[in-house]
Amino acid sequence: MSRTIMLIPVGAGVGLTSVSLGVLRAMERKGVRVSFFKPIAQPRHGGDQPDLTTSIIRANSDMQIAQPVSMAEADELIRSDQSDVLLEDIVARFKEATEGAEVALIEGLVPTRKHPFANQINYEIAKTLDAEIVFVVAPGTDNPAQLKERIEIACSNFGGIKNKHIAGVIVNKLNAPVDAEGRTRPDLSEIFDGSDSVMPTHVEVMQVFNSSPIRVLGCAPFNAELIATRATDIAKHLNADIINPGEIDSRRIKSITFCARSIPNMVEHFRPGSLLVTSADRPDVVVAACLAAMNGVEIGALLLTGGYELPATVEKLCKRAFETGLPVMIAKGNTWQTSLNLQSFSLEVPADDKERVEMVNEYMASHIDGQWIESLSEGSARERRLSPPAFRYQLTEYARRAAKRIVLPEGDEPRTVKAAAICAERGIAECVLLGNPAEIKRVAEQQGVVLGAGVDIIDPASVREQYVARLVELRKNKGMTEVVAREQLEDTVVLGTMMLEQDEVDGLVSGAVHTTANTIRPPLQLIKTAPSASLVSSVFFMLLPDQVLVYGDCAINPDPNAEQLAEIAIQSADSAKAFGIEPRVAMISYSTGNSGQGADVDKVREATRIAQEKRPDLIIDGPLQYDAAIMENVAKSKAPDSPVAGKATVFVFPDLNTGNTTYKAVQRSAELVSIGPMLQGMRKPVNDLSRGALVDDIVYTIALTAIQAKQAEEQNA
Repeated sequence: MSRTIMLIPVGAGVGLTSVSLGVLRAMERKGVRVSFFKPIAQPRHGGDQPDLTTSIIRANSDMQIAQPVSMAEADELIRSDQSDVLLEDIVARFKEATEGAEVALIEGLVPTRKHPFANQINYEIAKTLDAEIVFVVAPGTDNPAQLKERIEIACSNFGGIKNKHIAGVIVNKLNAPVDAEGRTRPDLSEIFDGSDSVMPTHVEVMQVFNSSPIRVLGCAPFNAELIATRATDIAKHLNADIINPGEIDSRRIKSITFCARSIPNMVEHFRPGSLLVTSADRPDVVVAACLAAMNGVEIGALLLTGGYELPATVEKLCKRAFETGLPVMIAKGNTWQTSLNLQSFSLEVPADDKERVEMVNEYMASHIDGQWIESLSEGSARERRLSPPAFRYQLTEYARRAAKRIVLPEGDEPRTVKAAAICAERGIAECVLLGNPAEIKRVAEQQGVVLGAGVDIIDPASVREQYVARLVELRKNKGMTEVVAREQLEDTVVLGTMMLEQDEVDGLVSGAVHTTANTIRPPLQLIKTAPSASLVSSVFFMLLPDQVLVYGDCAINPDPNAEQLAEIAIQSADSAKAFGIEPRVAMISYSTGNSGQGADVDKVREATRIAQEKRPDLIIDGPLQYDAAIMENVAKSKAPDSPVAGKATVFVFPDLNTGNTTYKAVQRSAELVSIGPMLQGMRKPVNDLSRGALVDDIVYTIALTAIQAKQAEEQNA
């Protein structure tokens, strides 16, 4: 281990857990082998259970984490003047937690009234572990100059500004809505409905610290989306009875509205993510909310108060609205008591909220200084594995640089609309949505999505005619006529493919509602294969906990012969390399080396020979059994001389039956994310989605497609 970084909060409420998660993710993005250690557990609500950061990391990663010293034990040792014993214990746990890591991230204690010794013990731990100190601060009501002064005062408790172990400061929650005491407001209604803020901007903070020896290592603006809690968390907090669970585990609360006015004065608050609080004896509000839900508005939840039961007649009337996924619950107290209970609701992210944890990880990581992160592993000579966070980050970065235009034929599909908005917001690609503009805008509004710059909406009816002549020309040998061409162009996948053929877009992504055949057939007929390719194949990127593997072909070719299998291997290796994965290709079979005979294993053996002859620059070996390809201990006994066995990154399966079965078994059994299938060998990039694709799946597939378009452009230059 070469570096130890200790995050030390300057006061309470700085978002220490979020910053820790962001720094960890930023390191993972760069391929740094990082470990985390919280020396002393500090549960927010007391007790000896693990602290929040430790719980989140344990629940959402495979990172090895040592058990922290309990607060009760630490408190007792400090009060009995046995701090040396405490520090010795911390050192032992630290060594356990950081073995094999390049960088260790240590999270310090938050100073509170219960723990006034926090600063002193943080400094002692930092000195004991020879850690570089990074302060974490939230501006509160401070202007930039006051913020700088507060950091310098904090430094005085840690050896002063000249202490060479002080690496810098991370500023969190810029422009957060705060109360008079500088604390982030816990009331969701106030936070999400907005407020006037006089907090410093990122530029102002950077300017004032230009004259300071303290380096700003990160600066994260307040983001209300990061505190959008699940409806189920509020239900648990209120100990509410659930009338209709609906999508209570996934719907997020972005605002709270107490429905005390007449319906016309409340309709504007019936919006996506809103928690509507009303007395159960207000059937007019209940029915109005249900009408909104039936019109496609994803209301966060309906919370009934007053201790009344919802009348059976009203519940029956609202049945269809309940079937849309609208969560409905009843709090035991009246509306006033419920409002008081909601004010005490904690906005901290629960350890089991994986979606929100991932959002915090990515958002915070994007606001950490990349040069500082890169400097942490300087001098490390180990061979890097591309971790899933690094791969996803690399995808979005490559896509931004590519700056491509991607057509989405399923333009009015809700997941696709959300994905297009995210791609535009992140600069991943310019997305073209094909569909009725009014319908697309209605879907976007129901999803709470804003379609602005970076999303182009094209009505198929207004452009269809201009592609008729070209489609007839391309398919005239197949008997295409104008009548048939117009009929085929009613299919938005065909229309999108024609836009791609005409270079009006750079790639196509479909499949959220279309079958693979419906997505791939038009491009195969109209775009065709690349000049250097004899077939089209596919790969999946399998995001294992500590690295990304490539599986091919799991979607296209049912039973390739030896020559085709060799080409699939070469295409898959080139795809891996293009996306930052060092290709070591394993040709998978039921036999390793010469241990088995038969037509199937002979095909793999011959395919390996052909691939090696065609591309001697690639590391390819086979036949290999899967366990010999991926497990070093098995490789030593089954294929000790193989350059691939035990460390394969690209797995080429002998047929579609084997490949598709294996990828789904690994994906579902290990509960990991897979991205794909990504098509290989097309003249222009076209990619298929699973019909069960999540919004993030679509986003990353769009990114893949944009990168492929850039690569094709460079190859043809």
